[in-house]
Amino acid sequence: MFKHYPISSGVDLYIRPTQQFKTVTILMQWDREFDNTSAAHRAVLSNVLQDSSERYPTYTKYKNKLDELYGSTLITDVSKRENKHRFLLFSETVHERFVRSENHFAEWLTFLAETIQRPNVKDGKFDEATVRREKRSIVERIQSVYDDKDRYAYRQLIQMMRPNDYVSKSRLGTEELVQAVTPASLAEHYDTMLKEDKLTIYVVGDIDEQLIIDTFRPIIQQRKYEEISTYTPSVPNVENVQEKEETNAIRQGKLNIGYSTPITLHDERFAAMQVANGILGGFAHSKLFQNVREKESMAYTISSSYISQYGLLTISGGIDWSEKDKAVRLIDEQIAMMQRGEILDLELEQTKALLANSIRSALDTVRGQMVLFDQYKEDYANFSAQALIERWNAVTKEEVIAAIQTLTKEAVFLLKGEREDGEY
Repeated sequence: MFKHYPISSGVDLYIRPTQQFKTVTILMQWDREFDNTSAAHRAVLSNVLQDSSERYPTYTKYKNKLDELYGSTLITDVSKRENKHRFLLFSETVHERFVRSENHFAEWLTFLAETIQRPNVKDGKFDEATVRREKRSIVERIQSVYDDKDRYAYRQLIQMMRPNDYVSKSRLGTEELVQAVTPASLAEHYDTMLKEDKLTIYVVGDIDEQLIIDTFRPIIQQRKYEEISTYTPSVPNVENVQEKEETNAIRQGKLNIGYSTPITLHDERFAAMQVANGILGGFAHSKLFQNVREKESMAYTISSSYISQYGLLTISGGIDWSEKDKAVRLIDEQIAMMQRGEILDLELEQTKALLANSIRSALDTVRGQMVLFDQYKEDYANFSAQALIERWNAVTKEEVIAAIQTLTKEAVFLLKGEREDGEY
């Protein structure tokens, strides 16, 4: 799917030459081991870097140049994977054959390189007004989790289960550490990122591969890269299921239940757990949806999610909080049914078909191709959608049963309203 070019230590370039799309797209990922201080700086940086550059020092000038490049886009963001914090730069432009400029690719790549190599930094500091504004924006994003009750309830569950693990850390850092970012410290962290982070570059489109290599070679020189330590999920010894309830100004209760499993992304049983999750609560035909929501009318919404990086499975539902105990019993029953082997052939086949459709749909987009390849490349020598679909299709009912039997229930969190008289 992608051709691999190991350019230097700590730098991997993957190119997929294709005429499938009318665009050429580049995704750059800088990875380092997660810590809250660098996460806060990189979160602010993700807003600042796409605002301006040395050559285009205002937002208006910077965006006007992108418009001149036939509406090219450049977006920066941060994410988290296992014990890694990831700084992302995504840029896309229309293919040269659809425009009138023969130098379009060169101009686009120059703009991209200048954004990275020559940011809007003077005297060792990013622009103070820009940093102040974007810090405020990141703080608002951190605080927004409290307004989204579904996200808040989920975060509370994860904090109960893994308070000291990477899974419970915010990709944006903490509000206090974001506030502590200065224009000078931001420039220092950016310089460190360019010199020391693991860099992975993905390119999709019909473009000269050597042009890509030549463009990015100056960016990858003089690196001090050190391998990021291998992540192993923490698995506590669970003697009793934790239970916690919290009151908030809501009308619909938010029930979240957390389970651990030794099956992670890199386990040979991974495909079986994906299928098991699909049957349990991943799709509309799932046991949770059909039995808890439709048959028993115990939930307004309900689904399960398999967090494969961290060996966790969560169930989230919107319920009448006064029916919490009954809802939990019904959910427990669905898992027990699967563990006893009560899985219909139709449920198994529908799940496999929907998983296959989901990956085919994802591969219809450039971003989907990049993200999927990045996720699976370590476990597939030659990753392809068909290879993954064949792996799902080979999963037996017995393997699904064995996978769901690895679940250990750890925590139940309920976010409920204050009174039952309609006040909330």
